[in-house]
Formats: sequence, structure tokens, C-alpha cells
Amino acid sequence: MIFKRKRKASSLTATVSELEEAVAARDGDRTTRAFTAVIDGVRSASDAERVVAGPRLAALLPAFPPTGPRPMLAMAAGFCVERGADPVACAEPILGGVHRDLLDALEFARRWTATGTAEDELPEPDEKIIDDALPARLDADAYEATRLALAWCSVEEWQPPALAVLCRSTEVRRRHAAAILPTCRDLAALERHDLKCLAYALAVLDDEPLVVLHRPTGTGFEVRIGGIGDNFQLHTLLAHVLVGGGHVPGTGPSAESVRLATDPEPAPGRTQTIASGAFELLAPDGEQIWNEGLPDDIPVVEGRRLLVLDEPAYRRSWNADRFFPHLPGTAELARVLTAQETRAWFARTSPGNTAGRPS
Repeated sequence: MIFKRKRKASSLTATVSELEEAVAARDGDRTTRAFTAVIDGVRSASDAERVVAGPRLAALLPAFPPTGPRPMLAMAAGFCVERGADPVACAEPILGGVHRDLLDALEFARRWTATGTAEDELPEPDEKIIDDALPARLDADAYEATRLALAWCSVEEWQPPALAVLCRSTEVRRRHAAAILPTCRDLAALERHDLKCLAYALAVLDDEPLVVLHRPTGTGFEVRIGGIGDNFQLHTLLAHVLVGGGHVPGTGPSAESVRLATDPEPAPGRTQTIASGAFELLAPDGEQIWNEGLPDDIPVVEGRRLLVLDEPAYRRSWNADRFFPHLPGTAELARVLTAQETRAWFARTSPGNTAGRPS
């Protein structure tokens, strides 16, 4: 949850109107006062007020200067989404801000390294880097240098509002995720920001056909998946569909594990439910597909993601709670492949990679 809830009387509608008017008038002092009132008001308002306020607050984001408190305004809008505001109506300004700051953070890194020495490392995202020497270091004027540095320092603050809209709407993910994901991964690769949650949410697959081959039985299946946050959740749901459905031998997951993976209502806090692995998940070339990874890691072969299931090399178990509490996963058996289709798909695979596995 972005903000902790406070109980007291509020008039969020009035404070949002005041902020809108102050921004339209380009009155800095009035905007500062109204902004403070809005942040306090969001915390104390009723959910009915938040539902109305969320899209209005999100719509103000493009009007706020890049050197202003845009991430905090986005968090206020995201909190309203958490309390029932329409994620689709809020998504474009929030995710547009996310994408802009990701790009600016990458540009900061490019300029910082371009004018430094080989021994220089990228700085930690701390605003103490904003000093009189920064413009020369970034080959920029003071405003641009500050804008890029603030993006570098605050990009993680965009994650909560981004997750609020991404995890509550398939439509939002379909419209926006693919454009933002490469930039997010490029910045995360610099290893100065923890963007795992944002990257995972942007990579969620929806209504995705998955060809699944079960090597021990030589059978094949087409499974449609969606809303799955990581491969732990995928593993549980594939075992539910294939083992639980009687299509392959093994021990299926518990009903509670399946419920935690699929229930539209998130669990109220962390549970103690344990899920156990039924398979070894492999790419077509035999390389491991790790439970810690994503369904997006599964390679595409001739227009279909292709996953091979083998006997587990050793017993695995994990906490059954899903990675994104507000994002229920789905996995449905579309059809059992014919023997001819299965042989054709198996011909596109290699034997499992056993290197490094325990005996």
C-alpha cells in the first residue's frame, strides 16, 4: 500500500480543484500549498472521494515540471487506484512519467560515464550528487542537469503507482508495458536501482498460448496463461492443469496453493502455505527455466512459446503466495496436441541440460 490510511474528515474534491486551478494559473506558491493539502487529503479521504480524485490527480502529472514532486503526485494517484479509482483512466499519465524518468535516468548514466574517467562508477541514487559541478559533469545547463539527476535519484519512487495500475488492468498492460519494458531492463542492468517489481509487472503475459511438452510421457499440450507474476506461480498452475487434470502422472498442488495463485482476492498478508515442484522446467535447447524467473523467459519457437517439462532433478518447495498479490494468474488447457503435432514440437527441442544438477 502506497499510503497508510488515516481517519479524519476531509474534502479531497475541493483540494484537488484548488490544485488544478493553481497549476492552471502557474502560481508556484499556491500550487505548493495546494499540493501539500492534496497529499494530506488523499490520506484522510473516503474511498468514494479517492475514486473520483485518482484520474484528476493523474491528469495533472504532465503539467508538473520534471524538477517538481511528480513521483509524489503519482503516488497519490496510485493510492487512489489501490482504493478503487479506475486504473485505465490513471495509467497513461502515470506510466508516461515512469517512461520519461527511466529514459532520463539512462541519459544521466550515459553523460556521467562519458565525461568521467575509466575508474569512475555510476553514483548511488542520492540527491547529494546535485551540486555546482554537476552541469559541467553532464555537459548540460543547470536545469537539464538537475532534471536528469532527479530522474536518476527518484526513478524507484515511480514503482508503487506503476504497479497500482499495471496489476489491476489487463488493458493497461497491453497498451503500455511493451514500450516501457526494454528501458526498464536497460536501467536495471546498470545495477544502481532495484526495479525488479516494475520489470516483472511490465513483462506479465496475458492470454498467451504456451506449447508444453512433457518429456517423460511424450505428450504435448497447448495451455493459455495470463496474469502470472513469476515461474513459481506458473509451475503451480501447470501442475494443477496437467497433473491435477489427469493428463500426466505426479502429485498435484494443494487446493490452497492453487487458490493463492488464482483467487481474484489477494491473501490478507503472507501465508504459510507451501507448494512443491512437480517438474523440471526447460527451454527447448535444454537450458533451465528457473522458478525465480518469468514466463516471458520461455523462448518463442515458430510463433509459440515452447516449454519442456521433465522429471524434477530434486525436490523443490516454496511459499505459495503469488509475487503480485493483486494480480491473479490463469492457466487453462486449450487442447491436447495430437501425436503428430507433439512429435513435430519435440523435434525442435534438445535433451535436458543435466550439467550441474545434483545426482
